[in-house]
Amino acid sequence: MEPGEAMKLTIYIGDSFRYGRRKLYYAIVEMLHDEGIAGATVLHGIEGYGVDKQIHTARILDLSNDLPVIITAIDSAEKIEAVIPKLDTMIDKGLVTTEEVRVVFSRPTSL
Repeated sequence: MEPGEAMKLTIYIGDSFRYGRRKLYYAIVEMLHDEGIAGATVLHGIEGYGVDKQIHTARILDLSNDLPVIITAIDSAEKIEAVIPKLDTMIDKGLVTTEEVRVVFSRPTSL
């Protein structure tokens, strides 16, 4: 991705959320990849809560089976806006945000 103006997509969901028979975050990353989005990352949280106000945690005494998951993706505003209708059909519960960002540099990784 070239330096300059871009858009960051952030998706907040739960680990237990499904899309068909697959984990929702797997399906979202695959869709973003298929749509040619420059890059996406899935982060697994250790604690959090959403609109339902129920705390989900990884603490051993309160272990939850629905830890927070955050998916971030960055690309041009046009490409991010183009995937939002697809996300709308995939996500029943969760939060989706976008924000303008500036790409300073982008270098290939060896991951």
